[in-house]
Amino acid sequence: MLAPSAGTLPPGHWLVEPYVFDGIQYGSYDRNGKLTSAAHANSYGSLTYVIYGLAKRLSVGMIPTFGVNAPHGGPSTLGVRFGDLAVDAQYQLTKYRGDSWIPMTAINVQETFPTGEYDRLGDNPSNGFGSGAYTTTISLYTQTYFWTHRGRVLRMRVDASQSFSSAVAVEGVSVYGTSAAFQGTARLGKTFSLDLAQEYSITRNWVFATDLLYKHSGNTQIGGLGSVTNSGSSDAYFVAPAIEYNWTPNAGILLGLRTNPAGMNVSATLVPALAINMVR
Repeated sequence: MLAPSAGTLPPGHWLVEPYVFDGIQYGSYDRNGKLTSAAHANSYGSLTYVIYGLAKRLSVGMIPTFGVNAPHGGPSTLGVRFGDLAVDAQYQLTKYRGDSWIPMTAINVQETFPTGEYDRLGDNPSNGFGSGAYTTTISLYTQTYFWTHRGRVLRMRVDASQSFSSAVAVEGVSVYGTSAAFQGTARLGKTFSLDLAQEYSITRNWVFATDLLYKHSGNTQIGGLGSVTNSGSSDAYFVAPAIEYNWTPNAGILLGLRTNPAGMNVSATLVPALAINMVR
């Protein structure tokens, strides 16, 4: 559900995988362990992986995002909003071979462009769906296979990613919690993630998957009007079980749930998601 494949598409082939989800948020703590919010909120969204096999071992793609925020006790987003747009390129370093211990590996470079609204939000901060930052993410993906005593396939993935973001000019009400009179800069911390995932083939058509994801987010510093505010860093742990059904070799549907407990600067969330995978 969360770990991308280390494979690439053959030249001239496409993959399209739209996701729809509901990010249910409840309970968050600050860096001192104090409960800062017990409010319930929903964030309905979609993202779509559009990937094309450009050359042998090389795929390129983009990930458009859309969403609607619906906090309880506050104004909801006015219509569906466009979020930040990501484009990426993935090169396969090694292929899987049954007679070798070396897994399939690939390197992925992704650039996220600040196409979503993030500041000057007026009296409705729910309209913010972007970060305002250019973010570069460098990832190493690995994938290998095991056969169980029943002859079923167990596919394992280990993915690691590091993100770097540019400074962001911020004016007025923003996704960073600033006020209407604010003018300043947000400096986002680096983000590291590590995902251990498995997929077990129950039958030729049904697959059970689980992701175990760790994410570290560095401190975000917001400065302006003679003051500086620090968000503090955070460590989040996610579990995402999912079930997938493939009715043909080129099409399937996935239903999953990503969840994490609340921690310092981390809100507890439940995110049910539905995806359709199509390859041609």
